[in-house]
Amino acid sequence: MIPNILVPEHELLDPESAQKLIEQYKVTRSELPKIKKSDAALTDIKPKTGDIIRITRNHPAVGESYYYRVVVEG
Repeated sequence: MIPNILVPEHELLDPESAQKLIEQYKVTRSELPKIKKSDAALTDIKPKTGDIIRITRNHPAVGESYYYRVVVEG
């Protein structure tokens, strides 16, 4: 699939990285922002409910920034 330049990169965190994220920020999965399993940006990833997705956004002034979402049904 050809990537859309307007859609930031979405990647599935492996279980170890997801656990480190939860410990580092002292949050639970339910406290993370949500992203629906049916979101078009996740089509190629095929995540399971409860997986954590890292979204990488690039900005000319700031550089790379990361956002995290937990996958929910929908």
